[in-house]
Amino acid sequence: MASRDPRRPNVLFILSDDQGPWAMHCAGNADIVTPTLDAIAASGVRFTDFFCASPVCSPARASLLTGDIPSRHGVHDWIRAGNTGAERIDYLAGQTLITDVVGAAGYRRGLVGKWHLGASDMPRAGYARWYAHPSGMSPYYDVPMFDEARKVSVARYLTDEITDQALAFVHGEAARAEPFWLSLNYTAPHYPWIDSHPREFTALYTDCRFDSCPDLPPHPWNAHGNPATDEGHHRRRESLIGYFAATTAMDAGIGRVLAALDALGLRESTLVIFMSDNGMNCGHHGIWGKGNGTRPQNMYDSSVKVPCLFSQPGRIAPGICDALLSAYDVYPTLLDYLGVAYAPDRPRPGTSFRTLLDGKANETAREAVHDRDVVVYDEYGPVRMVRTRAWKYVHRYPEGPHELYDLVHDPEERVNLVDAVERRERVLAMRARLDDWFARYADPARDGARKRVTGCGQLGLTPSEGDGRDVFPADPIAPLAVPARAR
Repeated sequence: MASRDPRRPNVLFILSDDQGPWAMHCAGNADIVTPTLDAIAASGVRFTDFFCASPVCSPARASLLTGDIPSRHGVHDWIRAGNTGAERIDYLAGQTLITDVVGAAGYRRGLVGKWHLGASDMPRAGYARWYAHPSGMSPYYDVPMFDEARKVSVARYLTDEITDQALAFVHGEAARAEPFWLSLNYTAPHYPWIDSHPREFTALYTDCRFDSCPDLPPHPWNAHGNPATDEGHHRRRESLIGYFAATTAMDAGIGRVLAALDALGLRESTLVIFMSDNGMNCGHHGIWGKGNGTRPQNMYDSSVKVPCLFSQPGRIAPGICDALLSAYDVYPTLLDYLGVAYAPDRPRPGTSFRTLLDGKANETAREAVHDRDVVVYDEYGPVRMVRTRAWKYVHRYPEGPHELYDLVHDPEERVNLVDAVERRERVLAMRARLDDWFARYADPARDGARKRVTGCGQLGLTPSEGDGRDVFPADPIAPLAVPARAR
């Protein structure tokens, strides 16, 4: 019955879409209803300072799968073209994904839900199950999906459909001897929000005050033009009801999958991971959206931080951990945790944080990982960030604007200190650290600092320098007069 060995566990990797770390009750949000996520957190480790590799979906997802940064794997923006049909593009062709490694180690793999890395209509080699969304977003009803390579139409609520497909996979695998890896990728709580979710969930928020989401005027760099996120400003309450309802409906679906694992006797031999691809602003900083919710793109914590839960009862001790960690740490951590040997062909940026999952078994090792000189790096094309526990520096190629935040005294990132004379040495030091790190891990041909990534999507494989192609469409929004300082 799948794996019953806690030391060689099955993996249920659940990925939500555009969920800020603030959008869980267990994270201190009294407004939102997430009993399943709260239960996962209570039974395992909730990481409070976990960062995506890029604050938009496709590059963030590619980094989780490859263990590399966008400037190495080449996915710099959300995939706009090449998802299906004759023009399909496999944006990760030739790269060794973590699912390839565990597949070679005997895991049976399945994907249910969002892929958004090109060629969604073609099952990846070796997968036992492929049920994929054709692109990156859609309505929640009357949705086309790809059942293996066959296009089907789903009339019902998509979150329920994704959940049922995951249940079918788990029940089917229970009769086999091999361990499984299921990538359960919901489209929730990505927009559309208004009039898009079942009444049983929207009704929960009829009288909600939404104190967890600030009601601020639009950010000076606000990116206009997306009807759904524009409605966040103009129809704030209706949008928040939809966002919160989408999250709660997903939570209910996850609960059904966990109940099946319990009923099958597989919960203690299954590692459950929950995280989001990127963060989300629902009024935070006056933004509705994530990294591309502004022009130029932003690196606010609300855009780059994501929820992150790891749970395996009996093996992972419950707790809350504030270590600074990143999506590129997931690849080595999971292989380490699963006991799967892998010798990378070159240095990768991530470091295993398995000891943070080991409870009190090895306190010295835990402290060594937790207290190491950790810095987190993010990129979104020509926008790059380096963050320590106390400081954040954002650099925009070729000429700014740049930002520096004192996170100890200004955790909301309101006062940009980059031009402060007394902070000049810190700016130069953090800039040098950022430059050195990207020089170490980026592929010069795919270096985002040299690409015209606008936040408006990616139309093809990242071009090599000087080959004349431009796969990043121009921003249809008129250029903004960008102030020297962020707000």
